Amino acid sequence: MDIETLREYCLSKKAVTEDFPFGETTLVFRVKEKIFLLVALDADPLQFNAKCNPEKAIELREEYEAIQPGYHMNKKHWNTILIDGSISSKLIKEMIDDSYNLIVQSLPKKIKDSL
Repeated sequence: MDIETLREYCLSKKAVTEDFPFGETTLVFRVKEKIFLLVALDADPLQFNAKCNPEKAIELREEYEAIQPGYHMNKKHWNTILIDGSISSKLIKEMIDDSYNLIVQSLPKKIKDSL
């Protein structure tokens, strides 16, 4: 998966916006102003941080070398995923979906209902 595919997939979700609040090399995707994914544009290979259920985060890290504790994030709730070819596009999309859904679930009911 490349950056354009990743970006298009994130932006296809409801109420998602993108911005660069941490400088020009960190692309951030938000749902209703809450961050659900950060992409390091200057990393080689491409990598991103995604929120994850803590138990699942540990399982994924144990199974895949390219999934590590979230860089500069709460390592209990965030993973850094290296897009180095060792993880299927299907799993990458599942991790993006999970991150998006975890953030949506944390939103106030009124905002969730508007989605």
